[in-house]
Amino acid sequence: MGNGGIISVLDEKTEALHVENHLGAPTAIDDLDSIELTQTGKFSWLISITAAIGGMLFGYDTGIISAVLVYLNEDLGHVLSAGEKELVTSITSGGAFFGAIIAGMTADRFGRKVAIYAGCALFILGAVLQACAYSLAQMTVGRLIVGLGVGSAAMIVPLYIAEVAPAKYRGRMIGLDNMSITGGQLVSYGIGAGLAHVSHGWRGMVAIGAIPAIILCCLLPLCPESPRQLIYHNKPEQAHRVIARIFPNGTELQVQQKVQHITIAVEEAKNMVAGKSTWWLLKQLYVVPGNLRALIAACGLMAISQLGGFNSLMYYSSTLFGIVGFKNPVAVGTIIAGTNFVFTWVNLMMVDRIGRRRILLCTMWGMALFLALAAVCFHWIPVNHDLSLKNDKVGWPADVVLVCMVFYVAFYSSGMGNTAWLSSEFFPMEVRAVGTMMLTCTCWGSNVIVASTFLTQMENTTPSGAFGFYAAICFFGWIAVYFCYPEVKGMTLEDIREIFNHGFGVQRARELQAEAKIQRKIQRNGDFGEKSSL
Repeated sequence: MGNGGIISVLDEKTEALHVENHLGAPTAIDDLDSIELTQTGKFSWLISITAAIGGMLFGYDTGIISAVLVYLNEDLGHVLSAGEKELVTSITSGGAFFGAIIAGMTADRFGRKVAIYAGCALFILGAVLQACAYSLAQMTVGRLIVGLGVGSAAMIVPLYIAEVAPAKYRGRMIGLDNMSITGGQLVSYGIGAGLAHVSHGWRGMVAIGAIPAIILCCLLPLCPESPRQLIYHNKPEQAHRVIARIFPNGTELQVQQKVQHITIAVEEAKNMVAGKSTWWLLKQLYVVPGNLRALIAACGLMAISQLGGFNSLMYYSSTLFGIVGFKNPVAVGTIIAGTNFVFTWVNLMMVDRIGRRRILLCTMWGMALFLALAAVCFHWIPVNHDLSLKNDKVGWPADVVLVCMVFYVAFYSSGMGNTAWLSSEFFPMEVRAVGTMMLTCTCWGSNVIVASTFLTQMENTTPSGAFGFYAAICFFGWIAVYFCYPEVKGMTLEDIREIFNHGFGVQRARELQAEAKIQRKIQRNGDFGEKSSL
């Protein structure tokens, strides 16, 4: 078959319900995805694991700043005030906000891998500048550049993985990115504790952060561009080869049909955006009702995940546990990071089996409960307005706060911590890059709010008030998920767009899941019948 034979002849309208396969027989669009029912190989997992190293950039930086703030002392010319600590912490989130915007604006034009390379380069440069900083201004510039790199990688990596992953494993494969984030946090706490008593050890802490970026730069050439991007840039032959490696047990016809299916979605997307500016694309997120509902569901969950207190704990855990009276707060913070890592793995194992929505509904109430309990316990911890202890005798309330934080993190990591990043799958092809950009901007915008206000909020509303506020956000977020967050496990990216044409799609998603279950059962029975006849 010639190069042109890989893509079948499409109907004049890409929205048509049938296409012609290479033999000329009409085929339902939904039938073009039969390759998704075949057993996948190791290739897609290796791609996802490699790309997920980008998550360590986010995770390591989030965790290491907690230890750095404790051990900076006068190395930047003076002891940092609470406001200066908030600046050093939040400037990275601000940089990540703009890094995500730049990556989102260029992701379709230059492909997914270019943005990952750019993120790695910026992170390496920022890590070097931080390690060499001798003033607050130098440290701030280094943190800003790191933020640009983190934002670029955090926006592109889950998008790239979503586009190369088979539908039935997409949740788990994107979850590898979150495993990498939490793994980076755990490693950073271990390094922070290990270098705690080394003179100027914080410089080594930030410099080590460049290592995962260097590793990713070396391994990324082994990964292909996503099939959807290859077809978008008129390279169907390359897409054909990539799909054949992702689905090694698929037939030649099934590979061609998968290319057809993606081509239909890509052509529809290209027809919609032909001659349109990026600003026009961005507006489509708001003026098209289905896109707007997808945006609200995705960005709403992301905002709750960031404003619900978790990043306050990760950024300031060493400071927080020092406040409640623990003598080695960095080591105590490692318990939190370890819990986060373990339960992110739990989510990774469950998300494609149980589903995104059910996991959220089963975990978010627990976050609200244990934050509320921590708020109550802070009432018995004698803290001054400047967050110093009135005396060294804290006792049981500090232990209960630690237990509450461990349970809170367990509920967060097994639920919302990973699931919020899966929401990039909600967006149709034509707005997927800008939609994921908005999702990532929501993450970092919320991060800026949390990182720049937490210590001030603790001072002005007391620790009990701050944690009570976070508990309320988690509780009302739990209610919002029930009404506005549909279940999309096992659905292809091309099929997900249909559910948001029916409100927030909660009921429509249930119907499609039921239909898909029946189809899988018929497929299994058919396969069994064929084997029996042999």
